[in-house]
Amino acid sequence: MSAEGTWDLSISTPIGTVEAVAEFRYEDGVLVGTARGAGEEVPLSDVVLDDGRLTWKQAVTRPLRLNLAFALAIDGDTLTGTSKAGRLPASRVTGRRRTLPATGC
Repeated sequence: MSAEGTWDLSISTPIGTVEAVAEFRYEDGVLVGTARGAGEEVPLSDVVLDDGRLTWKQAVTRPLRLNLAFALAIDGDTLTGTSKAGRLPASRVTGRRRTLPATGC
């Protein structure tokens, strides 16, 4: 099971749905990533893929300044799980891996 690639995320928060894009890749054998959304791009920290469960942390400043912790299950090209910000209620997260366009010979 791989987390590598570009994922379109939808996060259902108390202030509305937030759309974001997360990208994961391996660098020197370590899974790393970045996320873009709400006009900012942030690095992901503590990225771990363990037995189909993908977790990471990130800090955002828009629409609010928050430290987020994601815990998602990978099922093929689909992600489902939650994002948690401190003592706030967990937000439901869904995601779909972008498919690469087919290249002709």
